Amino acid sequence: MTDFTMTTDAEGVAIITWDMPGRSMNVMTRDSMQELNGLIDAALADDAVKGIVITSGKRDFAGGMDLNTLATIRDEAGDDPAKALFDFTMAGHHMLRKIERAGMDDRNKGGKPIAAALPGTALGIGLELPLACHRIFAADNAKAKIGLPEIQVGIFPGAGGTTRLVRKLGAMAASPLLLEGKLNDPKKAKAAGVIDEVVDDPVAAAKDWVLSQPAIVKPWDEKGYKMPGGAPYHPAGFMTFVGASAMVNGRTKGVYPAAKALLSAVYEGAQVPFDTALKIEARWFTHVLMNPSSANMIRSLFVNKEALEKGANRPEVPDQRVQKLGVLGAGMMGAGITLVAAMAGIEVVLVDQSAEAAEKGKAHTADYMDKGIKRGKATADKKQAALDLITATDDHAALEGCDLIIEAVFEDIDVKAEVTKKVLDVVGADCIFASNTSTLPITELAVASERPDQFIGIHFFSPVEKMALVEIIKGRETGDRAVAKALDFVRQIRKTPIVVNDARFFYANRCIIPYINEGIRMVREGVAPPLIENAAKLAGMPLGPLQLTDETSIDLGVKIAKATRAAMGEAYPDGEVDEVLFWMEGEGRLGRKANAGFYAYDDTGKRQGLWAGLGEKYAPAADQPDLTDVQHRLLFAQVLEAVRALEEGVLEDIREGDVGAILGWGFAPWSGGPFAWLDMLGAPYAAERCDQLTERFGDRFACPALLREMAETGQSFYGRFGAGHDSKAA
Repeated sequence: MTDFTMTTDAEGVAIITWDMPGRSMNVMTRDSMQELNGLIDAALADDAVKGIVITSGKRDFAGGMDLNTLATIRDEAGDDPAKALFDFTMAGHHMLRKIERAGMDDRNKGGKPIAAALPGTALGIGLELPLACHRIFAADNAKAKIGLPEIQVGIFPGAGGTTRLVRKLGAMAASPLLLEGKLNDPKKAKAAGVIDEVVDDPVAAAKDWVLSQPAIVKPWDEKGYKMPGGAPYHPAGFMTFVGASAMVNGRTKGVYPAAKALLSAVYEGAQVPFDTALKIEARWFTHVLMNPSSANMIRSLFVNKEALEKGANRPEVPDQRVQKLGVLGAGMMGAGITLVAAMAGIEVVLVDQSAEAAEKGKAHTADYMDKGIKRGKATADKKQAALDLITATDDHAALEGCDLIIEAVFEDIDVKAEVTKKVLDVVGADCIFASNTSTLPITELAVASERPDQFIGIHFFSPVEKMALVEIIKGRETGDRAVAKALDFVRQIRKTPIVVNDARFFYANRCIIPYINEGIRMVREGVAPPLIENAAKLAGMPLGPLQLTDETSIDLGVKIAKATRAAMGEAYPDGEVDEVLFWMEGEGRLGRKANAGFYAYDDTGKRQGLWAGLGEKYAPAADQPDLTDVQHRLLFAQVLEAVRALEEGVLEDIREGDVGAILGWGFAPWSGGPFAWLDMLGAPYAAERCDQLTERFGDRFACPALLREMAETGQSFYGRFGAGHDSKAA
């Protein structure tokens, strides 16, 4: 089977079609790159061929490079993986340069124009290949996405996309596409100058163009070429690069190697001839691929995330896709669940205590779609289609026929039990019942059901429509069909699932609460709040622990603390944290929702900086701790809970631990997740650091037995628990 085929029509146009067998989306592999290279050679050598059109046999053009290819090259390279990766990257450059310069040598007198015809989405190398062609035609397809998103998984465009886009648009215009991975629909891509034409039939338009004897020399191959916006030592260009450097460091805090490497490739490449710039790009690309941070990001955010979304841990039971969903509770969470389900085309019955409350929950979908219409992301027809799928009511009888119920009522075990019994009297015997709870044990909630094997936890994160992760919790008696139903539903709504076993706070909250508590504990100790917050951000956390507490609300923290203390009794370890939290609540500082928390806010809710009263109550000590100590306290507080969750069987797969940590609470994405970070540190050092932190700060940093054992045997988490996964990760 081949990924590329070529036919030549009577007019002399060679059509090269990319159509990978058995794949819904084309991706570039080592073999497919060799196939394409051979077809380009054949077309250029054939006197009957006047021009070439490269297109796709699928609805989209391509999703990018198969990142497993890069991992395989690295892992099979022996003693010099960097050379193997660099050589592979340069081979790609040579092929694309051959396309770009077709007709500029003596053999092909007059030239052979090569056009790209994109029927839909073109990402990564799926755009880098067209950028090497002489003209890009895209179908007028509003659903298509065109761009270079590599930065989002820890690398940057390394097949010439970085160099070509900067030379085509200038560094300033190219920066959001490269440094943010911004994607555009075809019309916006044309307006940005990324592609050339948006047409109804891109193949026909491309054929007409290649037969028109067009000029095919790229601007950067013309004598006297000057970069748009100015090169680095042009006054305008100088300011661009200064600003870009500040922006990158401001946004990444210096912990994401890909962004710095990309900027270096652009800056250095802008000062040399085009072919030298490609070599510079290849060297920086190889440098990033060899960096453990980028390798871990690729593994977690691409390889493992994709595996989980495809059902890596799904029980082998028949298809359980949801046909009719019941949602109990039309508050913020219930309304959000209703929205994402309706947008996925699922019929939803939204039930609340009053019809008015249910209709208010349904209105959330209308409001969300209205905002999408204003941004050009939705249409009135799509809005109406979503609303038509939602029945808002106070009548439980409307739930008849639902095959999945998600309860999202008040976090009280008695309230949830009452609702569960009411609903189970209405729905069929095969209906799966799920609770969207963040703290209450699923096994205890399932007592209210006569069919505990059909009872499961589906924990959404807030806001539902924005958060990518869904935590699925198995109770002690939860059966395989319930797990499969939950997984299939999460796949329908296009989110990423992790499956964990029942335990206090499950997995995500179990790890994030110690992070918050450690930050608050440091405030009480006299560590300067700005040091705490900035140390967290410099370690790669999206929010410092104090800001995160404000966002989730301080009174919620108090409620959780009281419930946890009641459950644990004398074993409760966080009395020092409670002192600060309870004082803040007593001061009426409940967080962002009250415009008063650890931070001060103006009347519009805009954060104004840390609240001065915090320093007056808990004065910063004269001697402040080392930055690394603060960072390690904040990070180890989280990762040690992840290890304990694995030890106790709450986590069954470290892939879920890493992906869940990044998507669920933003654990330092540059690291690849808690287990990947510990592997970067090495178990011996991590265990030693635990001992140091325990001696200085307490038993909460005690080294878990599993980590101690791995330190003594020289094991890594992915080496021990990632068999079959790690070897394929880039």
